[in-house]
Amino acid sequence: MRADCRNCFGLCCVALPFTASADFAVDKAAGTPCHNLQRDFGCGIHSRLRESGYPGCTTYDCFGAGQRVSQHTYAGRDWRQEPDTARQMFEVFARQRQLHELLWYLADALDRPAAGAVHPELRAARDRIDSLTLAPAERLADVDPAEHRAQVNPLLLRTSELVRAQVPGRKRRRRGADLAGARLRGAGLRGADLRGAYLIAADLRAADLRTADLLGADFRNADLAGADLTDSLFLTQAQVNAARGDADTRLPEALARPGHW
Repeated sequence: MRADCRNCFGLCCVALPFTASADFAVDKAAGTPCHNLQRDFGCGIHSRLRESGYPGCTTYDCFGAGQRVSQHTYAGRDWRQEPDTARQMFEVFARQRQLHELLWYLADALDRPAAGAVHPELRAARDRIDSLTLAPAERLADVDPAEHRAQVNPLLLRTSELVRAQVPGRKRRRRGADLAGARLRGAGLRGADLRGAYLIAADLRAADLRTADLLGADFRNADLAGADLTDSLFLTQAQVNAARGDADTRLPEALARPGHW
């Protein structure tokens, strides 16, 4: 579930659109290669994306869907060599990325002993989706990721409830809350339900976010310096990449400390 750009055809640099903003220096339409994409599918400004006006690129994560589509679904045949496959390939990539995200959440849930009661259902869902990611392009192009998300979400909710129930004391419930810019420095949020919360530019310095449910929480420009996110539920690399942190920020073992921290 980790991106391997060396084995991808630069799919995120072509398939996805972006708009000139604080995250991207220029407009780009979906299906149009970024002008920084090189012939070998590498990025010409990879080492200086943020300084060049492309911080949005440094926060994106495909959960390994790029190399799965490039090397398995299309068996190493890229969209430049076979331009007739380009449109389908980009559609498949978008769907594959969402399936891989679900696999990330399911793997997290299966690593939680406290959720043992739902492990059989979680394993069945994981195996079903994993098998689908290996399907031919024609089948993947017709996949509706929302349908699979709807099937998986109740299992993830139950996992969250079981895991957070192990945390002593009263847990905060702020699911979907607008906490943009909130002053939460040093806040005790262990075991909190912050699923889908808007934490844009929030001050979370030295906050305790252990075992908090962070699925879909928006951490753009949130200050996580010194925060403890050990064992937080359903946290992704993209969320971490979008935030600000420091050497004292504690992350789950599966996630890497962003270079821009």
